[in-house]
Amino acid sequence: MKHVIVSNSGSPTKQDLIRLVGLKTLFARQLPKMPRDYIVRLVFDRRHTSLAILDDRVDLEDPDYRGGDEDIIGGICYRAYPDMKFAEIAFCAVSANHQVKGYGTKLMNLVKAHAAKEGIEYFITYADNYAIGYFKKQGFSKSISMPKMRYQGLIKDYDGGTPMECYIHPSVDYKRTNEMIAAQRKFLLDQVRKKSRSHVSYPPLVAFKPDLAGVSRSNEGAARAMAIPGVAQAGWTMADLLLATGPQKDAERQKNQIKSDMLTILRKIDEQQFAWPFREPVDTTDVKDYLNVISNPIDLSTIEKRVRKGDWYKTMQMLRADLMLIVSNCKKFNDPASTYYEAAESLQKFINTLFPDGRK
Repeated sequence: MKHVIVSNSGSPTKQDLIRLVGLKTLFARQLPKMPRDYIVRLVFDRRHTSLAILDDRVDLEDPDYRGGDEDIIGGICYRAYPDMKFAEIAFCAVSANHQVKGYGTKLMNLVKAHAAKEGIEYFITYADNYAIGYFKKQGFSKSISMPKMRYQGLIKDYDGGTPMECYIHPSVDYKRTNEMIAAQRKFLLDQVRKKSRSHVSYPPLVAFKPDLAGVSRSNEGAARAMAIPGVAQAGWTMADLLLATGPQKDAERQKNQIKSDMLTILRKIDEQQFAWPFREPVDTTDVKDYLNVISNPIDLSTIEKRVRKGDWYKTMQMLRADLMLIVSNCKKFNDPASTYYEAAESLQKFINTLFPDGRK
């Protein structure tokens, strides 16, 4: 993968400036909602650094090759804060005709490898609803573990954006992540094969008539399956088969369906721009009097954990009650003229559309 680090600091060469223009064009094309003058200002800012991945036709050893916009496949622009050992990603984009080919992951891994050499410990960025999925795949989290004193006052909040963070481990070679994952996969499969009996084959069944004496009618299916040679040896038990074939199967299926429906509702809420104040618990180290006013705090991440646990919410109405608790808590604590109160009212209206008939 051919890549270059470019910046307008120091004494940039003509080739550096051409590539900065190419990156500016790429970001403007792929991020149409971003103001173009803002993109130009940051890309050419002397405090910002950019990494560009280049087309295979580019010969980095040729001093006469000047290149153009079409040579840049993707790029990331970031600003490092060396004293605080973190960097803020401003822009990240891959050209339209090279997307869904793995370039986004390669791009991020190259930036992480470069940042690790510079002593950067954290990357932080504000992701819109379309970028959250990508950053999650690259190891970013909505939970900010970096001490707030390190970045407070250095980066500003963006309305509608979700702050996300990624820890850069100094001992990880991010350029070799694919090799490391392949090696780990091979190791795990080798360990499984030591205990697995999937390679053992049994002769075909001939006139199969298992002894079902004393087996109730409702359990006959599971008993027949259990009598097949190899089933018990594979680790199956009668309880497993009853769960897969008996009345419990329908109950388990219904439980999983409710869980899936609840997660779908939470995903729809999380995609809304007004959801940003409710995604994580209120930081009581900043809002010191919050628990004096709110006795039962709740947020979307807590609700999601409860849903995934599987046995917290028995009905949709229980989920709706906690979602409405988010609304009432926000309205109780904040002034009606605040953006938080406005977001709570938008959330309430959206909840009503998700539960039009008060589903239980």
